[in-house]
Amino acid sequence: MKNVKRKILPVLILIFAIIFISCKNNKTEKEESGEEMPMDTASVSAIMEPFKVIVIKHKVANYDKWRKEYDAHDSVRVAHGISHFVIGRGMDDPNTIIVIDKMDDVMKAKEFSAMPSLKEAMKKAGVNGTPEFAYYNVIRNDDSKINIKNRLMVTHRVKDFDAWLRVYDGEGVTKRMENGLIDRGMARSIDDPNMVTLVFAISNMEKAKALITSEAQKNIMTEAGVEGAPQIFYYTMEDK
Repeated sequence: MKNVKRKILPVLILIFAIIFISCKNNKTEKEESGEEMPMDTASVSAIMEPFKVIVIKHKVANYDKWRKEYDAHDSVRVAHGISHFVIGRGMDDPNTIIVIDKMDDVMKAKEFSAMPSLKEAMKKAGVNGTPEFAYYNVIRNDDSKINIKNRLMVTHRVKDFDAWLRVYDGEGVTKRMENGLIDRGMARSIDDPNMVTLVFAISNMEKAKALITSEAQKNIMTEAGVEGAPQIFYYTMEDK
């Protein structure tokens, strides 16, 4: 019996050694290929801490004059929990301005929006017509630095956000990049969570516009449950 054990033991040791080497090589191959570290927009967004923004869109008579008054009004915004974030100018009309500011408290931001003094400040700054105000929860945001200032903002209402998101994520970041659009942000309206706004950096304008107006894209949006025609706004980021 002892002789049998002596014969079996080296064989078992050899088998275990082969298994160990095989597992180690397989692990190394996966690490080199990146199989164990899948990364997509959804997983990256899970790391991001959501935040709230107030979005103001209006036309001005003169951008430089308006910007001077906007900067001078900063202390009033700060007093209402609002901090400067992003300013963009329309590509088709540079005097169409979109302001995206971070806010701490929705009620305070809405009080700020309704202040008679804000209306007077806007009038002084040369704002034409009635400004549009919207309030959002930003749930995805890529603030990594890129040398692209052109942006596309798409706003639409969906029947069911979760169902829409599955289709949107199924379309994928790569496909949008191949068509000139780089995912930068996603937000849901605080007043209507099924109202969704997306922001993209534009790496190729021709491809981006072709995608947005294509029948294939319209079909995808219909499949995702988008209601009505989306609001499309092309703008250029201003330096802070």
